[in-house]
Amino acid sequence: MSEATITLTGSDTLVHLLGAQDRHLRQVRDALGVKVVVRDDEIRILGEEERVALATEVFVRLQGMARQQGPLTPDDVRHVLDVAQHGTEEDAERPIELLHPRRTVHPRTPGQSRYAQAIRENELVFCFGPAGSGKTYLAVAMAVNALRLETIKKIVLVRPAVEAGEKLGFLPGDIQTKVNPYLRPLLDALHDMIEYDQIRRYMDNDLIEIIPLAYMRGRTLNESFIILDEGQNTTVPQMKMFLTRMGIGSRIIVTGDVTQVDLPPQTRSGLMDATQRLQKIQGVAVVELNARDIVRHRLVQDIVGAYDNEPKRR
Repeated sequence: MSEATITLTGSDTLVHLLGAQDRHLRQVRDALGVKVVVRDDEIRILGEEERVALATEVFVRLQGMARQQGPLTPDDVRHVLDVAQHGTEEDAERPIELLHPRRTVHPRTPGQSRYAQAIRENELVFCFGPAGSGKTYLAVAMAVNALRLETIKKIVLVRPAVEAGEKLGFLPGDIQTKVNPYLRPLLDALHDMIEYDQIRRYMDNDLIEIIPLAYMRGRTLNESFIILDEGQNTTVPQMKMFLTRMGIGSRIIVTGDVTQVDLPPQTRSGLMDATQRLQKIQGVAVVELNARDIVRHRLVQDIVGAYDNEPKRR
């Protein structure tokens, strides 16, 4: 059993460091399997020597961040934990800066880091992987970053309107109301990164557009960051139509999960077809994420694994 003590300075820093109801403390404790005791202006860490050293490094880094930026977020803590466990800060993927100077998104796995780097280096990127691996979220973060840096003039978020195994029937309302359920995941990602009022202003000013795939025909999009979500649910002709919308100065990201295809039987997925046809073209990258890249609730990784192993068990 080993023990380490960290001396804290300032009550505000302590609150920012530990989080509401010691949320950040529990996050570090559970991730590293150590015992953490806070008393007065000290943090005592107890456990195996290697784990105590890691926890000490994490708390020291978090303390420095709390002094500089104030309140920490769970993503800040996760990022510092990943750096401590898997490599040095120099080796870690740099954060993706959003519109607000203090809001960033951190790739949290090596696969996600490769994905972000592929987007930086290529004009067309295909990414497929299981649910919760950050395919759409990271793509939207990179799009917001590009808008912040003014390397593009517009973000276009696209999704095929394909029902996931059940018929919804007639939907009331205008066209925007009808397609909103299909486009909701893209809006959810945006709302995590940009304030609601700002999103509305950007949409009113045509800086952000969210559109069903069927409405892309005939368009040419210059200086745009275009994301096609749920690409596995496009047909081959649809994928060809979408990819040929790319104009001068634009970038396209196509994401999908090939284990969740909702097309009719015997219909070839446009995502799988495109990755095979285009992967050797310069400026095109194909990134595959797997269960180790899942960053949702801890059970999601186990759930995906259980479904993936079903054929083997039979």
